[in-house]
Amino acid sequence: MSSSRIAIRLALFILALLSLHASGTTADKPITSWDKSLASPAGGTSDQGGIKEIIPAKYSSRYLAWKKDFLSTQAGTDQWAFYENNPQFTLTITISADNAEGASTGKYHWDQSGKLVAATITLGSRLDAGYPNPIYFPVMNSLVATEQYVPVSGNTLAATKIAHEFGHVLRTAQVDAQLYQLQSQLIPQYNKIFLNNGRRADDPRLLELVKQMGGTPVTIWEDREYWGETNAMLYLRDRITENSMRCFLFSRIRHSIDLYAKQYETRFFEIARSNPSTKLCGWQ
Repeated sequence: MSSSRIAIRLALFILALLSLHASGTTADKPITSWDKSLASPAGGTSDQGGIKEIIPAKYSSRYLAWKKDFLSTQAGTDQWAFYENNPQFTLTITISADNAEGASTGKYHWDQSGKLVAATITLGSRLDAGYPNPIYFPVMNSLVATEQYVPVSGNTLAATKIAHEFGHVLRTAQVDAQLYQLQSQLIPQYNKIFLNNGRRADDPRLLELVKQMGGTPVTIWEDREYWGETNAMLYLRDRITENSMRCFLFSRIRHSIDLYAKQYETRFFEIARSNPSTKLCGWQ
């Protein structure tokens, strides 16, 4: 990729980060079925484990509706049960008015062996509204209403965003802990240099940071978000059981992938191929 194209994508990436709160987006081996070995930590240091739901009373009823929708699917039920019954991992779920239509996952903790033992998912207080952009969130964006498509309920939209965040936890449990933490430390340094050097991606300082991180901030962030989206697609595969509606959504996802994320197509294709229906919905 030329340095000019890298600079453009970096600029778009930074703008995307700056607009997260305004647009209601989510942050932080293709998942076609829930494999408990993927995220199972050993020798965890949590003193409680399981799922800790810290939900302000004023948000309780809406949260329970979102949770019910998520748990209405096999993928959601299996993932929830794994974390709920895992004494060596603590998953905290809370709600905040910040980034009201979005969500985030963070506060990761690893034990001395490098196993992930804790994470926190923060849901926006209006998670059942707002659709993120199709560039980095092709699955969630597929739910936007059109003339040909009656939108899903707000609860299903919220549950799709919850599935995306569960995808972040799943994937973070698989990656190298030291590399993940190093990337998180160096990405702000990279962005600061990039914004102050005339947006020159070929700056030797930036090239050295890329070498240490194993990629640019754009490629690292894209990879993380698209793993979240594969889990969101897995949830929708189970949630939308009517074939024509599922095909419509999957076709929209494919269109966005073709436009913006062709290099990540395989991980989404694996989920489309695992569709209980015999139709691949444009993913042949």
